[in-house]
Amino acid sequence: MSNVTIIVGSQWGDEGKGKITDVFAASADYVVRFQGGNNAGHTLVVNNEIYKLHLIPSGVLYPRAISIIGNGVVVDPNVLLEEIGTLKERGIEPNLRISERAHVIMPYHIALDEALGNHQGSLSAGSTKRGIAPVCADKAYRHGIRMLDLLEPALFREKLEKAYTFNASIIRRVFGYEYTQEVNDIYNMYLRFGQKLAPYICDTELVLHRAMKAKKNILFEGAQGMSLDPDHGMYPHTTSTNNVAGYAAVGSGVALPGGARVIGLVKAYMSRVGVSPFPSEILGNEAQILRDKGGEYGTTTGRPRRVGWTDLVQIRQSVRTSGLTDIALTKLDVLGGMDEIQLCVAYDIDGERYDEMPASLTKMRAAKPMYQSFRGWGPLNKKEYAYCISHGYAALPASMRTFIEYIEKAVDCRVSIVSVGPGREETLMREIAQK
Repeated sequence: MSNVTIIVGSQWGDEGKGKITDVFAASADYVVRFQGGNNAGHTLVVNNEIYKLHLIPSGVLYPRAISIIGNGVVVDPNVLLEEIGTLKERGIEPNLRISERAHVIMPYHIALDEALGNHQGSLSAGSTKRGIAPVCADKAYRHGIRMLDLLEPALFREKLEKAYTFNASIIRRVFGYEYTQEVNDIYNMYLRFGQKLAPYICDTELVLHRAMKAKKNILFEGAQGMSLDPDHGMYPHTTSTNNVAGYAAVGSGVALPGGARVIGLVKAYMSRVGVSPFPSEILGNEAQILRDKGGEYGTTTGRPRRVGWTDLVQIRQSVRTSGLTDIALTKLDVLGGMDEIQLCVAYDIDGERYDEMPASLTKMRAAKPMYQSFRGWGPLNKKEYAYCISHGYAALPASMRTFIEYIEKAVDCRVSIVSVGPGREETLMREIAQK
């Protein structure tokens, strides 16, 4: 059995990765975030207490596990400090390491993000306006600020002058927005952030390399979902950091062994925040009922999410691009009580059937869902679900098992984890498939 597990989203994000990461973190020595930024949000429910995380890995609630923010994460230091402070107030001392190579979100990135979103209009990604795209652009332009720079004042000043001039000029001259924050104010503010975060900043690549050689249990936690991957998702309606499983190596700086377990999160229905084609979207009152029942409001923004039926075309692509060995199917309890449940099994695009996701945005805009209908299952209560979990998969309602097994066959990947509530204990583990 591999000592490395990678957890990734297989839809638009918001599939429950935080909860499943928390479950697996119980046996992990290290939990690693390898991409994204504070545009992502993970909600954990432990002993009826709710924890909302944006940058710190979901394993932080286990004192034994070392939480690592990898080089592939873009970090807003102010948000990170607030998150650390909130955990400390609740009696949790984060066992945290931050990559010295992780890039830093600056105030001008956030201002530029808003201007970009307004400019892109119908081609926008529905940005959270947290500065993610501009900081990734600065990384590619090679004048980005990294965490280590905050600890080296002279170099930080040299790099900041260039990056500030570049970004402020775009905001003012290209988009015609006001930008009044002075470079000196940013410099002093971020030096203070660096001083506060200094105890956590280190060479996490070396830490993970040594852990890998020592055969420690390492859990990689992805953010967002496959359809938001800028290479493999529904571009340009994507995020700006890759979130398929292969990026775990790039975003952590450690080579992954063969045979790693790759768990793809799939929600029993779908949701997303942002603008894009959404072939299986549900609208109107039916959507509002599902949104409220599932609590489909953004952890980061609070925005109501668009909702729809699970799309197996999307899941097939995730199985391929991330090499999934297992699926964790979440929020099955939310569908309890429905007479009929649908799965989108293919698209009809101008009279032609598509079982795989086309790269063409024109085709995706024209895609119509082809559905398979399933009989629903009753609205089981917590006690009834607890009985099912203690007695195993066969104790689940027959119609739920039919739904699960259809997904397995349709996407050629085993559903090994069944989640029927937000708590750790509301998780049914089937035997884990291995390569």
